[in-house]
Amino acid sequence: MKVFLKLTNLAELAAKNVVRHRTRSLLTLLGVGTGMFLFTSIETMQQTLHNATVVSAEDSTLVVYRENRFCPATSRLPEHYQNEISRVAGVKSVTPVQIVVNNCGTSLDVVVFRGVPSDTLKNQSSGVRILDGTFENWEKRTDATLIGKNLANRRNLHVGDSFDAAGITVQIAGIIETLDDSAQNDNVAFVHLSFLQQASRIGLGLVTQFNVKVEEPSMLKRVANEIDERFSTDTEPTSTQPEKAFFANTAMELIELIRFSRWIGLACVIAIIGLVANTILLTVNGKIAEHAVLKTLGYSKLCIGWMVLCESIFLSFFGGTMGIICAFCYLHFQSISIGNEGLVLAFIPTQQVLIWGVFTAIGLGLLAGLYPAWKAGTHSISESLKVA
Repeated sequence: MKVFLKLTNLAELAAKNVVRHRTRSLLTLLGVGTGMFLFTSIETMQQTLHNATVVSAEDSTLVVYRENRFCPATSRLPEHYQNEISRVAGVKSVTPVQIVVNNCGTSLDVVVFRGVPSDTLKNQSSGVRILDGTFENWEKRTDATLIGKNLANRRNLHVGDSFDAAGITVQIAGIIETLDDSAQNDNVAFVHLSFLQQASRIGLGLVTQFNVKVEEPSMLKRVANEIDERFSTDTEPTSTQPEKAFFANTAMELIELIRFSRWIGLACVIAIIGLVANTILLTVNGKIAEHAVLKTLGYSKLCIGWMVLCESIFLSFFGGTMGIICAFCYLHFQSISIGNEGLVLAFIPTQQVLIWGVFTAIGLGLLAGLYPAWKAGTHSISESLKVA
């Protein structure tokens, strides 16, 4: 109990030391906060990419695309393929989808229109929550659209507004939020299939892809192979993949760009360690006499090291928390997204990223304070008093 009280008192003393050197501590907090702001933003990007492109054991959706095509504008499949795909054993449902994007390249402002049959979207409404507007309004108008909340936030759109993208003008009937793991639906605009086919001048009877639900996730590979074999000799051969694997293969440029950001995150970590370690070393060199007095009063080298370590952790924790909260609020309210080949990733931070960032800040403070803590504890009383 005495040891615990002693460590607690030393931690309080470390906190007072941080407050006492206001200018130095404030500059360190700002530096750490900036680094953790970048780190949190990059971790959000990495997690968003992982959720969108890594196939899990629970995934049960296949995407049937035109073989050797990547941009939605170049993939055209006959709509009557739907009947053939429905006959494949293990197929639960087939949805023809027409996709139109305003830019197939990598862009920060990609608008994706998805044309689907109205009855199909209504049957899948259990996985969608309408935040504003009604589904009935969407059914009444052929040019109506239901837009995802991320797209609405990014473009500041509301129910009743009219907006134009890729040469297509639509009326917003509702704003939706996806309740399942189909995060892509929060970034697109759903319109009637027949309307999009005609508005995009592709014509009736042609679609971009088919979304196929299978009865069991274990059937994905077999069903995909059977679908491709069925159309291998047709004029429009297909390439069938799990939905997330399809995203990973079509948006390689975007994926490589986000993966490169890991190096920026690593640089932020190294910079934070160096900044905090430098600050604590300056503090240790300026408190040689104080440490000598504490040792004279009976505090061991471990106690002195603990006090220095606490000071390092405090600076890293509070500065890191400040940066994490700023990044969390900025990304949440700005709704930043990036798209490529019809894939749109919205960088919305999650609670998992928030918790991971806080523990990372504490860990960096611990690493940064190890050497200064060791250095503070190794000085003998006589050497410290001579230097003082």
